Amino acid sequence: MNGATTGGTGPGLDILDAIQLSADPEPAAGFAASAHRILADLVRGGAPLGWAEPPPADEVAELVDRVLRAARAGDGALRAAYADRRLVGLGYWLRYARATNRQHADLEKLAVASEAHGRGVGRALTTGLVEDARDAGIEVLTLDARGDNTRALELYRSLGFREYGRLPDFVAMGGRRYDKVFYMLDFRGSGPCDEAAPRPQ
Repeated sequence: MNGATTGGTGPGLDILDAIQLSADPEPAAGFAASAHRILADLVRGGAPLGWAEPPPADEVAELVDRVLRAARAGDGALRAAYADRRLVGLGYWLRYARATNRQHADLEKLAVASEAHGRGVGRALTTGLVEDARDAGIEVLTLDARGDNTRALELYRSLGFREYGRLPDFVAMGGRRYDKVFYMLDFRGSGPCDEAAPRPQ
């Protein structure tokens, strides 16, 4: 596997970008199926990933194909985390489709397999995606998260994201209501995020 091991995430963890993933036949061949395993398991356990029920395999395969095509076109970025050659996490961002917003992008998904929690996988993936956004000339990277997802929100704040809005009781799931929280990382050099988020090494 050709990915660079990311420091501070534990031994044997490789973070691949879309180009590295596509160039390595072994992980590329099984990526969609492995991504489905992670996403379905997490949603089954109640993770806030945008699905009320575990997504079917063909839906995840279509999503992976769309993200990889966007990455090849410069309209997105994908990062995949492997531990001992097993996929343990993935995340991606996509440019906004509207012509007037294409200078910005949205971090749409970040998922870490439950068996890999606590190993720094989410931080490594997010750091890589932030670096990709900066290199692509993205001006503002946005994301939204469920308000009770405190671990993820703490991670985003530690990497320089700041809250810019909140919709109270917007998300309905399992008979409960949750806030929808909006975060942003501004690369334009005019806000406090730049001091909080130095370029990843």
